[in-house]
Amino acid sequence: MSEVGPESYPPVFRHQPSTTQTQTQNPDHLPDDTTRETQDFDDVPLIDLQSLDLEKLDEACKDWGIFRLVNHGIPHTLLTQLQERARDVFSLPFEAKRSLFSGPLVSYFWGTPALSRSGDALSAGPVNINWVEGLNFTLAQLSQLFQEENSILHSFRLLMEEYHGHLVRLATTIYEAMVTNLNLELEQCTSYLSESTGILRLYRYPHCSITDETIMGMAVHTDSSVISILSQDLVGGLEFLKEDNWHHVNPIPNTLVVNLGDMMQAISDDAYKSVKHRVQVNRSDERFSFGYFVFPAEGSVIRSSKYRPFTYSDFQAQVQEDLSTLGFKVGLERFKPAFSDD
Repeated sequence: MSEVGPESYPPVFRHQPSTTQTQTQNPDHLPDDTTRETQDFDDVPLIDLQSLDLEKLDEACKDWGIFRLVNHGIPHTLLTQLQERARDVFSLPFEAKRSLFSGPLVSYFWGTPALSRSGDALSAGPVNINWVEGLNFTLAQLSQLFQEENSILHSFRLLMEEYHGHLVRLATTIYEAMVTNLNLELEQCTSYLSESTGILRLYRYPHCSITDETIMGMAVHTDSSVISILSQDLVGGLEFLKEDNWHHVNPIPNTLVVNLGDMMQAISDDAYKSVKHRVQVNRSDERFSFGYFVFPAEGSVIRSSKYRPFTYSDFQAQVQEDLSTLGFKVGLERFKPAFSDD
């Protein structure tokens, strides 16, 4: 494993922040009376993919929007090797990462989870930066990456290609089960989940000695995806909101975390929820995680009784406009028939 030096971090993370920082607006756009304390116990629903219980899955999607996945069929050795190789890659000097990971198929970002359609990091407005750096990969074209003689990057690509195959299998299985539970026509809904749209984001959350509400690993947000599948290390920090309380998602070896995104909420006519979640920073340890996000096919029109017809491209364009003008994502509310900008 590579030794981590300060030169591997983006400059903004090389000096610990001051406690005098203040927020200029509510950072997560939640009601002011939302409970900020986090529940210490972990009660995330558990779904066994080998003996998939449709009723239990339906309950998790309706009441939680997030669940653990066990017996998922991804070899533990593969997950371990991916974590080790990701550490090696993130340990490269900052300028080397900026040079290596730039282009239409892979991008390097830091300070914000908001990405443009090309993968470039966007300003989050007046809210403090997020304490995270990451790599964004277009999975459908992985084979075109890292053809040069670089043993670290070449082996990393091979691991990601193997991982991608498993992710497609998991996302398809879970999605088809949800469509069955919702009594939707699978043939009509096939274009709502397209393998070609899949992206993999690798995150490194540097340790931060100052922890208060002005500093987050990743600020509160919902995913824009249909389904998101997360593999995390054992450091912890992921939390989700349920009934105005924050809940830990404690790391458990060889389990994955699945959460639903905005597209699935729309497809389900709001029967299923796109869960709000965030990541806390750790005082002493880095945190690494892999997030897989999959979306509707290009041009596929989502028709819902709750929203005006829209494509994912329509949705993403509106998100980028809101990020640029307001500093935060409005999301599905924009597509409700009665929505007003006032």
